[in-house]
Amino acid sequence: MKVYYNESCSICRAEINLYKKQNIEEIDWIDITNNVAAKNETLKDDKTLLRRLHVIKDGKIFDGAEAFLLVWKKIPKYKFLYSFFRLPVIFQIFSIGYEVIAFFLYLKNKKQIKTNLE
Repeated sequence: MKVYYNESCSICRAEINLYKKQNIEEIDWIDITNNVAAKNETLKDDKTLLRRLHVIKDGKIFDGAEAFLLVWKKIPKYKFLYSFFRLPVIFQIFSIGYEVIAFFLYLKNKKQIKTNLE
């Protein structure tokens, strides 16, 4: 499973670093910052990759809240998050909350790496 995240975002980096410490061999962590290969592998442009977390699993691309569920499911220490947030009503609330937070992080990071988006 490949996880595409934004290393240039301090909040994103801090969260992903928590997951990386679990040393899950099945997860390949890929920074999307200035990464042409990430764009080619996901078939997503810079803006789309910056906007949400992306995961490629079994040849399929997942993004946003659904991508987080896949990450949490693979990490034993965080599997309880998967079990809770996958519940239908909870997932809907989580998805909306994720989109709001991701939007503001996107705006913040768009300014940080503006040259990559123009």
